[in-house]
Amino acid sequence: MAGADSDRKRIASNRKARFDYEILDTFEAGIALLGPEVKSLRAGNANLGDAYAIVRRGEVFLVNAHIGPYDQAGRANAAPRRERKLLLHRAEIERLSGRVAERGFTLVPIALYFKDGRAKVELGLARGKKTHDKRQTIRERESAREVQRAVRGRGRSRP
Repeated sequence: MAGADSDRKRIASNRKARFDYEILDTFEAGIALLGPEVKSLRAGNANLGDAYAIVRRGEVFLVNAHIGPYDQAGRANAAPRRERKLLLHRAEIERLSGRVAERGFTLVPIALYFKDGRAKVELGLARGKKTHDKRQTIRERESAREVQRAVRGRGRSRP
């Protein structure tokens, strides 16, 4: 995603998405929300753990994203895991639907954040990783961690 992280207030992120999927392209989409849902998001009450997006009849929907109920809303709260419409330009939806129709591609939400006061979701066009790819990711992460430890250890004097 192009742009600085300074104008974005992160609400939730899907850290497991980058481990389970190879992200090929990212898109920013608005979300059609109800009032209590927005207040709940401002309180940081969201989870993208099992969420995904689907293209249906020329529209994109966020499925299985959990936005907890807002305590002061009472009965006005919607179901926490309801489908929420994502707001994208028609050309973007057509391009996404063509790519998702290809074998092995899916739309995965990567992050949920506020940008200029509006709730946005960062969607990734992704292909599932195989088990050996996940092992390679773990190896790379561990080797980077060891390099960081070695660099930090060199700067200090040890007793």
